[in-house]
Amino acid sequence: MRISDQKKEKIVEQILHYLFQSFPETPFTAKIARETARDEEFIKKLLLELKEKNIVVAIQKDNKGNQYSRKIKWKLSSRVYDLYHSKQ
Repeated sequence: MRISDQKKEKIVEQILHYLFQSFPETPFTAKIARETARDEEFIKKLLLELKEKNIVVAIQKDNKGNQYSRKIKWKLSSRVYDLYHSKQ
């Protein structure tokens, strides 16, 4: 099933809003998918697109510097967070 660009943009807005609201927490892809009520693989695809545009940052290591095996945590890039924060 194909999702329209307009619906896709609404979902991206939900993702960005959730990441802003959860700051400074860096949620895993699965948690973002649960919060937006969407499929995890679809959310991961959107997050990777946002990463390419430097809107979000992927965190693939824990606090001790150990690589996550398959999970990725996400946060807004500093530039995007500051922009969101200034609009509040």
